[in-house]
Order: sequence, then structure tokens, then C-alpha cells
Amino acid sequence: MAYRLSLLDKAPVAEGESPAAALQRTLQLAQQAEEWGYHRFWLAEHHNTAQLASPSPELLIAWIIAQTRHIRVGSGGVMLQHYSPYKVAENFNLLASLAPGRVDLGIGKAPGGLPLSTRALQLGVQPSEKGSFAEQLQLLDNWLQPDRNSHDDDERLQATPLPPRPVNRFLLGASEESARLAASLGWQLVFAAHLNGDRQLLEQVLSTYSHLSNGQRALVAVQVVVADSPAGADLLVSSLRHYHVSVKDGPGVNVASLEQAERYVRQGGYRDYQIEPRTPSLLKGTAAQVHAQLDALHHNFGIDEFIIDTPIAEPVARHHSLALLATHHLVAA
Repeated sequence: MAYRLSLLDKAPVAEGESPAAALQRTLQLAQQAEEWGYHRFWLAEHHNTAQLASPSPELLIAWIIAQTRHIRVGSGGVMLQHYSPYKVAENFNLLASLAPGRVDLGIGKAPGGLPLSTRALQLGVQPSEKGSFAEQLQLLDNWLQPDRNSHDDDERLQATPLPPRPVNRFLLGASEESARLAASLGWQLVFAAHLNGDRQLLEQVLSTYSHLSNGQRALVAVQVVVADSPAGADLLVSSLRHYHVSVKDGPGVNVASLEQAERYVRQGGYRDYQIEPRTPSLLKGTAAQVHAQLDALHHNFGIDEFIIDTPIAEPVARHHSLALLATHHLVAA
């Protein structure tokens, strides 16, 4: 195959399962992904939800790196709006010092949760002091690439320890604004097609990024469900739903259920809003069918790496889906 496959994991908690068991399964999946030949294993960040057990991807990265051999491990992504860019740089410089050449830092613009958790995460923070997202990302970039020739250590702020090899830096987004920002800082772009599958927008964003980054190609995150038969895949995705909440003079959000959409509105105290159901953007079918779709995206848009998000919580079906995708990929390669 002419493209790489990588994984995004959210540490989903199956019905009747403990978070501890879900996290152990995440570790086992990372180890299996390494054996299957996936290139990266990324951890998502979600807050205040019993269905997902990964609020702190940097902690899981350290745990997984210690128990794998060569697969790249990273965040998909850290939600920068909640944190000090300096602290994020410290965390990832430390991880890169522990495992040089294996750590990825993906940064996201979304809150990773509903307003209740956002307020708790940002308690005491003055928005006027944080600056815009672009300004925060610039600060983070500066601390991830220090001036190693400076000898005034006592007078210069650095995010120590300084790793022998800086982390690979990725910006997650689905807009031309994100493409421009990533290109301006020399970051790799990850287009979030698992959240927004608009093909015209995909083409525009990838083209903008390639043009502004001197031909560099973006990665693309996609939702994928594979089964032994097309009917089996249809059954696995039959209950999947997406909803988009639009708020007048406020941030919009994509959520996985009508209940989450209504909670978002209540917790934010919004009065002027609209909740719209959306068809999930995903690739489904047998391994051969899904790889045919990936091949088409690769040839049509020049995509060299896909970040695979499999949005089913049932452990056996999810594991089987990822195994089928990888096994077909390796055999065909």
C-alpha cells in the first residue's frame, strides 16, 4: 500500500466495564497495533464522561511508551485552550527525553467536553491573558524548539528537560484557518474528516496546506468500521449518531447523541441555538471495500497517512475491525 495507517484511541468504556479494564485494553491494543504494523498510536482527550477513560493523553503516552518497543505514541490531541503552553511543552519535552524519536504532540482546538468541564478546567484563568489560539500555539512552538546556543540558563525561560529530538508537532483541524496556521509554524496538519467528511472542504484545506507548506501533505483522520461482511459492518454502525449544535455568538460543537447536545445547551446556558442531526462520516464494509475507499482518497487527494478512528465501544467487534484492516493492509502490501 502507498499509505500508512495509524490509530486514534479514546479508551472507550464498554457497558458494565470498569475504566481500569478499559485502560488495560487500550494498552493491549497499542501493543497489538505495534505487531500489526500501525505507524502511530494516538490518545484522545475527553472530559467528564463515563463512556471514555482518557482525560489526560500525556499520562497514557508515558504508560504505553514504557510497554511498547517502536510504535510512535502521541496525543490526538491535547486541548490547548485549557492549559498553559509552557506546561504542555514541559510535559512533551519530558516524554521526548524518555523516548527520543517516538513521541507525537497533536494539538486540538475543541474543548474535549461540555461547558461544565470546560469551566472547571479553566477556573481562575483570565482569557485576556491567554491570548488567541494562534498566539498560544506560537508560544508552545517556541518552547518546543529552544535556542540551544543560549548560555544564559538562569535568565532564559526554557521548557526543560530539552530532548535530543523534539516531538513531532501536529495541528488537528478541519478548516483553511487551521491549514494556514499549521503551515505558518511548520507543523503537520491533520484534517479531521472523522468529524467533518465534506469532500469539497477536504480538497480546499489540503490544497491550501500543501501550497503554503511547500508541498507537505496533511494526514487525514477517518472513521472506519470493518467487518467480515458488508451486512456486518452495517449492523455495527446502525446505532451511530452525530449531532451538531450551533450557538448564536458562541462556539458550535459536534456530539455523539441528542442527550449530549441538550446537555451542552443546558450547561452553557444558551438560549439561541440549533441542534441538527448529521450522518456520521465513515468508511465501512469488508477490509477490501474499506481499503478501496482509502485507495481512492489516497489517489484523489494525495493522502499518505490515515489516522483510523473506530467509533464502536464493543471490545470484540472493535478489535476485530482493526485487525481486519491491518491484516488486509499488510497482506496487500
